[in-house]
Amino acid sequence: MARYLVTSALPYANGPIHFGHVAGAYLPADVWVRHRRMCGDDVLFVCGTDEHGVAITLQAEREGVGYREYVDRWHQEIGCTFERFGIRFDAWSGTARSPHHVEFSQRFFRVLLERGFVFEREEEQWFSEASGRFLPDRYLQGACPECGHPEARGDECPKCGAWIEARKLGDPISLVDGSRPVLKRTKHWYLDLPKLLDAGLRDWYEERKAAGAWKPNVVGYVDAMLADLKPRPITRDLPWGVPVPPELPGSEGKVLYVWFDAPIGYVSITEEWAQAQGAPESWRDWWMDADTRLVHFIGKDNIAFHVVVFPGMLLGQDADPTWQPASQAPIEPRSFVLPWNVPANEFYNLQGRKFSTSQGWTLDMDRFFERYSVDAARFHLVLTMPETADSEFRWEEFQTTNNSLLADKIGNFASRVLQFARKRYSGRVPGPATRQPLLADHEALRDARAAFARVGDELDAFRFRAAARGLVQGFADLNRFFDAMEPWKLVKSEADDDRARCAEVVERCLAHLELGSRRLAPFCPDAAARLRAMLGEAARPEDAGRWGGEGPDQPPTRLPEGAELGEVGILFRKIEDAEVEEEVRLLHERAGELRA
Repeated sequence: MARYLVTSALPYANGPIHFGHVAGAYLPADVWVRHRRMCGDDVLFVCGTDEHGVAITLQAEREGVGYREYVDRWHQEIGCTFERFGIRFDAWSGTARSPHHVEFSQRFFRVLLERGFVFEREEEQWFSEASGRFLPDRYLQGACPECGHPEARGDECPKCGAWIEARKLGDPISLVDGSRPVLKRTKHWYLDLPKLLDAGLRDWYEERKAAGAWKPNVVGYVDAMLADLKPRPITRDLPWGVPVPPELPGSEGKVLYVWFDAPIGYVSITEEWAQAQGAPESWRDWWMDADTRLVHFIGKDNIAFHVVVFPGMLLGQDADPTWQPASQAPIEPRSFVLPWNVPANEFYNLQGRKFSTSQGWTLDMDRFFERYSVDAARFHLVLTMPETADSEFRWEEFQTTNNSLLADKIGNFASRVLQFARKRYSGRVPGPATRQPLLADHEALRDARAAFARVGDELDAFRFRAAARGLVQGFADLNRFFDAMEPWKLVKSEADDDRARCAEVVERCLAHLELGSRRLAPFCPDAAARLRAMLGEAARPEDAGRWGGEGPDQPPTRLPEGAELGEVGILFRKIEDAEVEEEVRLLHERAGELRA
């Protein structure tokens, strides 16, 4: 049994999340966690909202609401979205609500400062004379120094993706008051990433790279970043955030930059969870035990922070006695674990464009979940996940996934086998008259088990699309077996051997259907639970959370003869063409693009 600490990128409490976010960082983590638990591993799944930063202060001020009130609203809405998708975290909190987040963030900062990985520097920063305040990067807009895009932010260009040094922004304006700011000297603190690179960050990254841990998109991004790595400022002049440790001269009015304190939220939220479990020190067992495998699920825009910045921050705490429990006698200090894998995804778009809630180019959550299956949504997002390149949600493709794959392959096999058993065997598991296996291990059954085995192998390797295809293939092979054996003919035969063979066919189909229900569970947990209810006594409750080792050479064990089956229902309803046409029309209408 292995132990995994799994995180999904903290969603920013500055607006709703959409299907693109879910497909990128949250659903793959949920599927992977469910699979690992079914394999018997010990898993802790941690997330929460990222509740500090310039964008939050800017938007809250525009709306005239308090910062805490603003992030509370989005924390609740984002949590509701996860509930709708069946995404379940063990620990769910936020960086402004986790009770020890300030303490943990300041402790990270102090240790890095004491060890020489943080330094202070006086610099020129844009200052609004109209508002009498320094302007953090996202309070600015101007021309990108790399590509010339006129609406670049002070930290990043939305067109070319370049990280921007705010002082180099061309012809900037203040987004607070529209004034032309001036440069004025102030003091800030920097994280010395090049020094951390030489202190072990590069060795760790290259070791994990040699082990094949990183996806190609991660390697390309990080290699380019390390070739020109520079210190990065980690403080801002803001009224909302984690204060810079107050004992430092010049710290008044300054907070830790959101990309510094946000990943520390993984640690502080774990500690909050440990407190709630009644074992407040147990967070160290997850973050400081060398046997823990730390896995970050993120989108590609977070690669820098999870493969370079945060590992550097963790490395900079190496075996520092500051992290020793005060209640214990002196012990050998432990180090934080570094990421075991960071399976970053690319971007997930909608119907040929990027998701944009502000422009109406998004899916209405209320409408969607009133009309369509959450399991169908989960499965389609996995099947079209942006693993190595950008991908997209298209209504027509969602219909195909739901109708041709889920309904016709999985739902159809379940229905025809269960209905046949109900009609011909009074809704019970049949047994062969001779109690001897009359049916050889048919090729289609071996193929089905091989496909189901690939589901686990692909999930282990973070290849979610291939895992979903393997699941569908397994059910396609089971349908092929049912068709080849023609039990509807065998059951009408007057020959005892034929009738016994029919019973064997149905029992084997039911046994493989039970296996399929377990393979379906990480992707479509509700549908898998309904399927097991249809199987009734043929699906033992204690097996529901067990992955099992069935494969080509290991068929499912024989089901108990006479076990009563449950009521047969529809797993996935078909989506009509007219529904899809209406959804596409409404999408364009919401975006103001409905054409006559």
